[in-house]
Amino acid sequence: MHKAIIIDDERLARTELKKLLSEFSEVEVIGEAANAAEGIEKIESLMPDLIFLDIQMPGKTGFDMLAELDKAPHVIFTTAYDEFALKAFEVNALDYLMKPVEPKRLADALQKVQAAEEKELAAALAGSHRGILKENDQVFVKDGERCWFVKLSEVRLFESVGNYAKVFFGTNKPLILKSLNALEDRLDDKVFFRANRKHIVNMRMIEKVEPYFNGGLLLDLRGGEKIEVSRRQAVKFKEMMSL
Repeated sequence: MHKAIIIDDERLARTELKKLLSEFSEVEVIGEAANAAEGIEKIESLMPDLIFLDIQMPGKTGFDMLAELDKAPHVIFTTAYDEFALKAFEVNALDYLMKPVEPKRLADALQKVQAAEEKELAAALAGSHRGILKENDQVFVKDGERCWFVKLSEVRLFESVGNYAKVFFGTNKPLILKSLNALEDRLDDKVFFRANRKHIVNMRMIEKVEPYFNGGLLLDLRGGEKIEVSRRQAVKFKEMMSL
């Protein structure tokens, strides 16, 4: 059973979608919101696993709203603007429904949700207490006009840039408004390691470990980055990696 929230500034659109969803026994609509601020509040209090999200809303857009969440649930975009279609696929949303929503397209979208959740089930069963972000959790990253859903397992490095952090995944390096300390508190320390003051590395993305000055270490990451591990952290790293 998917617990869903509908976020759309048009009351009629919310009512229509709710009516369509009532035909699908696997979905329970547990809340609705008329703007981004309300949406964030509902997501944080009700913890849905699926949201139907309008992109164009007064004030903050659906993309802006996602960028403020620590962890993104599954998202199906609903919008009347097909100019956003390409953008929605760039951000790798599960699906994209044009308004007025057709029942057949809705059924297809819900099937995609099911497939995605089956993939994640094993990871969720192995997950620890709520609050820590696991490898299979996806975060939403927005940098200017570009947006992505990124699985944490695909992120090889976080780099501190003042109050921001640069997120390295694939060939992308967007900035997010989160400090490295705040990230460190949320990330699973079995996977993400604080190498030094400026960097947190994904230990599964390390290709080579070399000795470095003053008892430190140098890590070669899959993307070609070389990250220094301070002497103090090198002791901890060796224990963790049983080196």
